[in-house]
Amino acid sequence: MRAARLIRMAFLVQSNPGVTAATLARELEVSERTVIRDAQALQEAGVPVRSERGRVGGYHLPPGYRTRLTTLHPTEAETLFLSGVPTALRDLGLSDAASAARLKLTATLLPSVRTAAESSVRRFHLDAPAWFREPEAPRLLPELARAVWSDRTVELTYARPGRDGAPPAAVTRVVEPYGVVLKAGVWYLVGRVPGEPTDRDRDGAWRTYRVDRVTALAAAPGPEGPFVRDPAFDLAAHWEAHSAGFARALLRTRVAVRLTASGLRRLPAVVDEAAVEEALASATAPDAAGRVTLDLPAESDEVAFDQLSRLGPEVEVLAPAGLRARFRERASALAALYGAPGPEDQR
Repeated sequence: MRAARLIRMAFLVQSNPGVTAATLARELEVSERTVIRDAQALQEAGVPVRSERGRVGGYHLPPGYRTRLTTLHPTEAETLFLSGVPTALRDLGLSDAASAARLKLTATLLPSVRTAAESSVRRFHLDAPAWFREPEAPRLLPELARAVWSDRTVELTYARPGRDGAPPAAVTRVVEPYGVVLKAGVWYLVGRVPGEPTDRDRDGAWRTYRVDRVTALAAAPGPEGPFVRDPAFDLAAHWEAHSAGFARALLRTRVAVRLTASGLRRLPAVVDEAAVEEALASATAPDAAGRVTLDLPAESDEVAFDQLSRLGPEVEVLAPAGLRARFRERASALAALYGAPGPEDQR
């Protein structure tokens, strides 16, 4: 355990010259006193890490010094070779670079560690897209990824979903692209709108866009060159903190429904988890027939129609009136289709 921590500390100092004891303690989840002892242990092991005081102080390694990857533990190498999702790398246009990086890394590993790494690739494969969906990379994803890599401000046009059945509206925004996220087979762009204040307690200037809804991409007007990234921004932490709120923000329509006991059990299988949690909080007590009435949030009437249709007669839509009318039309069409004699009935 300590050996792995010492290796990690050496890499942290190598990649972040001047890193402080407080930062190392936070990253390694130890006390600053332990950091001091670990620095001494690294020195005794031949790693020339040194501590300097002053405004530009912190921990340093001599210029040009590099630790060797041959110190990787087999388990660490296995994990490293599993860190890339093949479909995601392909969508981003990075599959060739990833393959070259793995070849270079393999060439530097000790034979015993190399065997462990190759073994993990034969045993595990990470496939991100959902079932029953043909994976298709958004057309502009590779170009967006290049903008993220180069910190290049872009002007994007995207199709904002219309409300209550209205057609999508084209909206153009200037965005500083901070990162892309793959969630359940769908790519999202996380970016900041220049000129808007960033509120740490809310989304503020941060925006999230579905990449498949981006219809055009161009260099933003104004000065050329990379934008200055917020050094405090952490993509993974931001996504974790805001993804639940983002999912709820998509639920802009309310649908009153009456469900049988079977429909209530099946509801989590057809609608979003965030919608189910909110809907169950509004559920009434079962009536004489065992049915409950609840207020279900949905992204739109169109999405609600598609989702609730899967429950068949186990759900009755009470409101809005337009959505109830669509279900009535569907029921009439089905009754006409199945009420007429079919091939089996004519034999």
